[in-house]
Amino acid sequence: MSPERLAVKLPGLDLKNPIMPASGTFGFGDIPSANKFDFNELGALIVKTTTLEARDGNPDPKIAIIDNGVLNAVGLQNPGVDVVVSEKLPALKKKYPTLPLIGSVGGSTEQDYIEVAKKLCQSGLVDALELNISCPNVHEGGMAFGTVPEVAKSLTKKVKEVATVPVYVKLSPNVTDIVKIAKAVEEGGADGLTMINTLLGMHIDIKTRKPVLGNVMGGFSGRSIKPVAIRMIYQVAKEVNIPIIGVGGIESPEDIIEMFLAGASAVQVGTAHFKDWLACPKLAAKLPEIMDELQIESLEKLRQEVKEAHHG
Repeated sequence: MSPERLAVKLPGLDLKNPIMPASGTFGFGDIPSANKFDFNELGALIVKTTTLEARDGNPDPKIAIIDNGVLNAVGLQNPGVDVVVSEKLPALKKKYPTLPLIGSVGGSTEQDYIEVAKKLCQSGLVDALELNISCPNVHEGGMAFGTVPEVAKSLTKKVKEVATVPVYVKLSPNVTDIVKIAKAVEEGGADGLTMINTLLGMHIDIKTRKPVLGNVMGGFSGRSIKPVAIRMIYQVAKEVNIPIIGVGGIESPEDIIEMFLAGASAVQVGTAHFKDWLACPKLAAKLPEIMDELQIESLEKLRQEVKEAHHG
């Protein structure tokens, strides 16, 4: 089997396989679980969302595992962009010099996003940026930028003006018309999309009669949201000409193929790590078997076929 079979080329990213952990999954490569396997087995790594100032995040509990998924309201806890570019990214790059790294950009104002993007680019340590305009558990900023097309477009445009690497925009599913937002972001100059982020959810403990999250509501992720992700990626892929990184409920190699058939060009895995820290390398190892079964020669060829089917 040629190693090229799983390779995917995206703006700024030369991926040996299409699999990457979603933003925050392994922090900045500095949390204990980051030592469970060699990140070189990944297509790329998206680091935790970075903001201008350090953030403590939301009140505890920040994460609740429920029957059909996970609720989280971490609230973009991070040490701030200056620490990220002076300590976190250099350490990660030293350990993994050839691994494509994607910086995740958060903020409360347009100016925040611009400053963080600028500093991440100036560090020379990231190959692409992902704008987190879709975080449902931050009181200001975050999702507010991801639900109004004009606002999303303006933010994308301004970040693109300062960015020296390709910019991907992570879309919120908590909108009535995802295609409108996607097109606005494409008009703003985005090089690609990541979709979808978590759905806004809540769980109440009937014994205590209180919500299980300190923030009351949070982002709901996991297997249950996959049909929503597939539907939204399919709708958007027909209408835009930039690549989509698919995310939402991926647990098996079949899920990855389904994402590609919907119109994705790569995938991110998040919640599956709650069950197995080795989810990503295991998916990468199993993907060729499924491709053999389905007679898929290469992912690039599959992308081409899906694109032709979508755009005629």
